[in-house]
Amino acid sequence: TTCVCKEQEIRQANLESLHRLSNLSSLAHLTFDTFDRDVPGVEDAFGKAFEYAQNPSQHWLFLQGPVGVGKTHLAAAVANHAISYQKVSTYFDEVPDLLDHLRATFDPNSGTGYDERFQLIRDAGLLVLDDLGTENATPWAREKLYQVINHRYMEQLPTVITSNVDHKKVEDRILSRILDYRLTQYVEIDAEDFRRPGDPRQMRRTNRRG
Repeated sequence: TTCVCKEQEIRQANLESLHRLSNLSSLAHLTFDTFDRDVPGVEDAFGKAFEYAQNPSQHWLFLQGPVGVGKTHLAAAVANHAISYQKVSTYFDEVPDLLDHLRATFDPNSGTGYDERFQLIRDAGLLVLDDLGTENATPWAREKLYQVINHRYMEQLPTVITSNVDHKKVEDRILSRILDYRLTQYVEIDAEDFRRPGDPRQMRRTNRRG
């Protein structure tokens, strides 16, 4: 019994460690169970994201669509599933924030060095890049983003990407990696923004949570 309890403690500690490193603390509630599948136009994306979550090995998932159609929720659901059920080291970040986090490591007072942070992102068992194309496209930012994406492309590491911008706003060398049909499942979400104030679907969600 003592051994069993110890093993459970170790598993729980490992799970908590994965959650801490994942950058998902504020998105832990975004799961497949909490996703509203009644919204017109999202059922196909839900099904493909759920299917991907069961076996993300060596594949990418690219979710594209307008603002407010559930892309971030589905991406976070994949990430939360990877941690809770597959015990995979996972890192989730919005692309602009990710680049800010890398820049911050150059501060002498930063608790994390650049190399450590970059490796955590680049080599995560599952990496989720939210809102690609909304970042400040400086030469440094473009280069760092390309290094991350190209490394994961060459190593075929599981990666989920979301974007609400036109393909033309994404650098060609990055886009060529993301849209490689041999690696990536591309899902376009054709739905309306259900987060608009006064939308009865949004009010139903609020009531459910409250």
